[in-house]
Amino acid sequence: MDNGHGIEVGSLMASVGHACPAPMKPTSNGVFQGDSPLDFALPLAILQICLVILLTRGLAFILRPLRQPRVIAEITGGILLGPSALGRSERFLQAVFPPKSQTVLDTLANLGLIFFMFLVGLELDPKSLRQTGKKALGIAIAGISLPFALGIGSSFLLRETISKGVDSRSFLVFMGVALSITAFPVLARILAELKLLTADVGRMAMSAAAVNDVAAWILLALAVALSGSGQSSLVPVWVFLSGCVFVICLTLLVPPTFKWMARQCHEGEPVEETYVCATLAAVLAAGFITDAIGIHAMFGAFVVGVLVPKEGPFASALVEKVEDLVSGIFLPLYFVSSGLKTNIATIQGLQSWGLLALVILTACLGKIVGTFVVSLSFKVPLREALALGILMNTKGLVELIVLNIGKDRKVLNDQVFAIMVLMAVVTTFMTTPLVMAVYKPARRARVADYKHRTVERKNSKAQFRILACFHSARNIPSTINLLEALRGIQKSEGLCVYALHLMELSERSSAILMVHKARRNGLPFWNRGRQSNPNHIVVAFEAFQQLSRVSVRPMTAISSMSDMHEDICTTAESKRAAIIILPFHKHQRLDGSLETTRSDFRWVNQRVLKHAPCSVGILIDRGLGGTTQVSASNVSYTITVLFFGGRDDREALACGARMAEHPGISFIVIRFLLAADTIGNTVSVDMAGNASMDEEVLSEFKLKTSHRDGSVRYEERLVRNTTETIAVIREVSRCNLLLVGRMPDGELALALSTRSDCPELGPVGSLLTSLEFSTASVLVIQQYSDRVSMNLASELEEDSPDKGSDLSN
Repeated sequence: MDNGHGIEVGSLMASVGHACPAPMKPTSNGVFQGDSPLDFALPLAILQICLVILLTRGLAFILRPLRQPRVIAEITGGILLGPSALGRSERFLQAVFPPKSQTVLDTLANLGLIFFMFLVGLELDPKSLRQTGKKALGIAIAGISLPFALGIGSSFLLRETISKGVDSRSFLVFMGVALSITAFPVLARILAELKLLTADVGRMAMSAAAVNDVAAWILLALAVALSGSGQSSLVPVWVFLSGCVFVICLTLLVPPTFKWMARQCHEGEPVEETYVCATLAAVLAAGFITDAIGIHAMFGAFVVGVLVPKEGPFASALVEKVEDLVSGIFLPLYFVSSGLKTNIATIQGLQSWGLLALVILTACLGKIVGTFVVSLSFKVPLREALALGILMNTKGLVELIVLNIGKDRKVLNDQVFAIMVLMAVVTTFMTTPLVMAVYKPARRARVADYKHRTVERKNSKAQFRILACFHSARNIPSTINLLEALRGIQKSEGLCVYALHLMELSERSSAILMVHKARRNGLPFWNRGRQSNPNHIVVAFEAFQQLSRVSVRPMTAISSMSDMHEDICTTAESKRAAIIILPFHKHQRLDGSLETTRSDFRWVNQRVLKHAPCSVGILIDRGLGGTTQVSASNVSYTITVLFFGGRDDREALACGARMAEHPGISFIVIRFLLAADTIGNTVSVDMAGNASMDEEVLSEFKLKTSHRDGSVRYEERLVRNTTETIAVIREVSRCNLLLVGRMPDGELALALSTRSDCPELGPVGSLLTSLEFSTASVLVIQQYSDRVSMNLASELEEDSPDKGSDLSN
């Protein structure tokens, strides 16, 4: 009897031990003391994080040519690590993702999810939601209601086949929510990739997706409330009412506190750590309360994120503190956690695969048809309406969150869960290619050839249009001082400046926050209707516009570094610019040497030089006018043109001639000529045509400036070799600004070309970047020509990091 009882107890303990693995100790004593790191929680978690980061980033790199958002790679990476692929090996699963590590893994994943939802809340601005137009609101409602109805319809079929015995109310709502969601962050990245952020279809999609996002979270909260395991039918009601009370209390109490914190944070000053910690603690506390209520902890974090004021540096500081750790370390674990629950092998037989096809078809039909029909009723063009429907069908991490909650609440079984995850991947994957097939803004006809694509022109009184690009506040003072010099005060139609703020769209959440701000203000980076704007970039351009009576039109370009040149060139053509001004990729240090700001800017400049529809100037900034904006009355510059000959040098001279009209500018033209006694000893260059044009332009210039009172000077310097040329350049370079052509003609320029380190600057410009010429700023100019030299592409390809693959796009 005792033996029987002992066997029974032993077997019970064994079964309990099998069902509930012993908790893991946090750290090991090391392999030298016989401990395996994989048997302990911390080293195992580190391995899991490293493995998922390596796999997802690798997949993202592979999928980049297909222009797919990173979330596709992350979801796919999670599935590959689960029982669908690598996890089919029992040995791998037990070693890297053993059942005893699941609790730690899920805890870290959900902690990351809480802070991610806080970031998602930061993206949504309640003010912009209230200002959503009838068109976007109608599209959003249609994009939710029809898919929700079809989701409920498909749930009846699933319950009759592969999902028998689940709670009907919860299952209906979860299926409806899963099919009606639009992933706002993923949509923003797709729009940015396709250059549609500032197009009408992009703005409408973003506005509708923001409304859809909020509605989806409300419906999900309802679904979670209904999915509770409580026996009483009143429990879901109490959960939902408590959630409503929680949101109302937060809405009344929290915003005043956050607004007070935001007022204490001033532009340009670091945000106090106390405020950041207090906010993060509030996020966790809100998560605790919503979890205690019976709604997922992420809802509390989301509400707190929505209530944080978006104006000022406070929201940006919070994003900077949180996002890298969350998106880089914790969030990838959520994809692993989800992937471990996804077993595609459960989809077996014709019936299961037929249901998968049905769910995908239902999801696409609901979103695309619903959005398409309502868009047409608002008189949206046919192609735009279809593109809107496809864009609104984007899924992402939000979809995974809904499905995981449903799985954890036993509402979705393994087979339905796998079907729904595959549906999310397929619908998101097909968004980019379908939109590109249906709606191709790139197909727009080129702007009818406008006359003035260069600074050099016959009608000097025509309006002069400049596209001035800048990356940061560091570029602003010199750019504005250069624009002041180019103002050409004697011209009747004056100067029109398009100031283009170049912003990189990265994979970070702050990029989406930036996109959201750009969408709110439209194209401009400042809102003319707003009386007070703390942004010092805005203040600088507004002051220049008012003091110099110049038309300044602010614009924003948000794109990845690989295709930023497309935005610049497209903008220049649409605005009929005569010249694009680009900042050099290096900035000056205190010792006078140039230090690389970011090498990516160099490749952007090179691509613009190749594809530009007008002339291009690259500004090497050495503090033109100092570090502040100089008013018109205080301008006192000496500007020198180094003239060797050729198309680009004539363009530099045309720029200089315009600057020479400014009363505060002394203008010098230095023409380099080869001494007669050395002509026979040099390499001959056929430039007879250019030489005659050079003489004609110089004669016209001397004639026009002959009446000037000494502010304009023309000199010819005879040189015999490269050493003498450099000596003359060194002598005349003690000025404020040097104007040079990118590719000058003649024997002298050919001799200098061997010293060229930066092909985008040409031989003279490259020479002027050295330390011995460290006092003057330099503007290197390339004149537009419809017969672009084939040498340009080859020169830039040799120096490109990817051997020119991007330059041929």
